[in-house]
Amino acid sequence: MWIYDKKLQFPVNIKKRDPKLAKLIITQYGGPDGELGASLRYLSQRFTTVTREAKAALTDIGTEELGHLEMIGAIVKQLTADLSIEEIKAGGYEPFYVEHGLGIFPQSAGGDAFTAAAFQSKGDPITDLYEDMAAEQKARSTYEYLIDMIDDPDVAAPIRFLREREIVHFQRFGETLERVREHLSANHYF
Repeated sequence: MWIYDKKLQFPVNIKKRDPKLAKLIITQYGGPDGELGASLRYLSQRFTTVTREAKAALTDIGTEELGHLEMIGAIVKQLTADLSIEEIKAGGYEPFYVEHGLGIFPQSAGGDAFTAAAFQSKGDPITDLYEDMAAEQKARSTYEYLIDMIDDPDVAAPIRFLREREIVHFQRFGETLERVREHLSANHYF
């Protein structure tokens, strides 16, 4: 089903460590509107959708979200690579460090561990697609808020790329919703 290309969708080449920024960006790894939840949401919903096209869109976007998860992990790793204890303390990274060292762990910027309770797979294609569109808008908003916090162009570039992909996903889900509605209407669902 998948072919893994061993390169990121957009290059991540961060030269300056920044644990304060890493604490914020980790939310797109495992926060309530992050990439892990998005990938699981779409890859779960694909099983109960009603058209082949919708299943393909959910599979494609869910798979792409896994690539975004990989990018966020790479960003956080590069922002925290080889931090000294002094840098950890100065950057306010102690709570994360005490729990996870310099590992990558799915959590929100507030420190809450990832939970599948942050997303839904209802089994109703209309409901699920509206949820998906809302999720893409929440992710877009989060990326925009992160961009407001970023001064480093090496960090801003991949975050801007990810924001743009959320907009594309929103549009694809909107198109998919219209096709699913047509299908359900033609089959007297409404």
